[in-house]
Amino acid sequence: MLRYLYISAILLTTYVHGQGTLGYLFEELPADSVYHNTLTSHTSLKPVLNNNRLFERKISLSAIGDLNASYDTSFAFRSGLGLEIDFTPAPTWHIRLAAVQGYGNGNPLIPRTFLRYTDPDGYAYTDVRSRVSFTPNKFFNFQAGLDHNFLGEGSRSLLLSDYGTSYPFALIRSHFWRVEYNVMYQFLREGAVSNWESKFGATHHLSFNATDWLNIGVFESVIFQPVDTNLNRGFDAEYLNPIIFYRPQEYSLGSSDNVIMGLDMSARFDKHMVYGQFVIDEFSLTELRAKSGWWANKFGVQLGVKGRLLSDKLFYRLEYNFVRPYTFSHVSDEFNYGNQGHPLGHPLGSNFMELLGELKYQKEKFLGKLFASYVLQGDDKDGISYGGNIYQSYVNRPMEYGHFIGQGVQQNTMRVVLSFSYQLLKNGRLNAFAENHFTYNAQASEMSYRAVAGIRSFLWNDYRNY
Repeated sequence: MLRYLYISAILLTTYVHGQGTLGYLFEELPADSVYHNTLTSHTSLKPVLNNNRLFERKISLSAIGDLNASYDTSFAFRSGLGLEIDFTPAPTWHIRLAAVQGYGNGNPLIPRTFLRYTDPDGYAYTDVRSRVSFTPNKFFNFQAGLDHNFLGEGSRSLLLSDYGTSYPFALIRSHFWRVEYNVMYQFLREGAVSNWESKFGATHHLSFNATDWLNIGVFESVIFQPVDTNLNRGFDAEYLNPIIFYRPQEYSLGSSDNVIMGLDMSARFDKHMVYGQFVIDEFSLTELRAKSGWWANKFGVQLGVKGRLLSDKLFYRLEYNFVRPYTFSHVSDEFNYGNQGHPLGHPLGSNFMELLGELKYQKEKFLGKLFASYVLQGDDKDGISYGGNIYQSYVNRPMEYGHFIGQGVQQNTMRVVLSFSYQLLKNGRLNAFAENHFTYNAQASEMSYRAVAGIRSFLWNDYRNY
């Protein structure tokens, strides 16, 4: 019954015009406000949708660049040029398309793009980001494109991050009273360029503003394969239902699909915010109480605080993340919580603990950033999965009980990144930048340094801080 009411509401409200413009999916800057959780705004899902009452038909074309050079013990480079089109053809539509074609060499600068081709000397890549947004009224927004999406208020996200490879998606956002409800369908894949294997994701996120300062969110996502041992499934029609709980649906289908569930929270106090996330893959309260270290107690936690100081020019963040071994993994790549070889959640995958801090200072066109982190993570050994790499099957585990964070080959890594950027052109968000990376590995007692410099358009994140 709820499904038909939801569809009826969509059909009825398409006759009322509205407009919603999309922000960029990019890291938080000091000039950006610490988003105010009010009774009418929600910021758990990024990019943020801004509802505008005034309409101006416009189209803008901007040249964009992606020129990077890196040196540690060897030289690496990445060079790319492209174009961004931002188009508002009607009061209810907003279209953005950006594409970069480039070539490079060297692991530190390899982009995580939807299309990439390698040769003995380097790689050619095509980085395309597109998003079409239709906002018929203040209650509904529909999006489709090839891009990332991000859930949460943190530097990282355990639920859904923008670290990995972009993917095709379709998104429905509905807003009423103090609630925002999001339904997303993701078209993912694994394997080699010449032999891709498709898999799908269906995600729900409910955001509730309990007060003008407190936001609470509920998350669930299912990853499933279009072909299983019994039949060629395609995209299961049951998962298209916008109002559903995936775990009962999974059991009703008799499938082994991978269901991830979670909670997120944020509380704002003036110019400061406390936030957190809790993600569950599998869980047994009995085993947790017994402190048995059961392998299938798979969950993760994030706690953080961020805010602004010095007349909003200085942004700070302190964040703690940990994820138990085998979280997000499954029997095979077609069911894990990943896409094209990269996690959909935290970039470190699982079996880790991370403490990070950030300071960012912005004055007019200049931006300085300091990032520091300490990571404890366990790697696999002797061909056995110890739960850190989500692309290793959890079937290949060494034992049933006694699992702990950092098991396997333990790595203790400290990282400091000092970077500066200067805005050259507002159109295309073109910036000159320089980065200094210091990494210390405690096991090897080794300190390494890498310098990165270049000119690039800050249209999406290009993470090198993990």
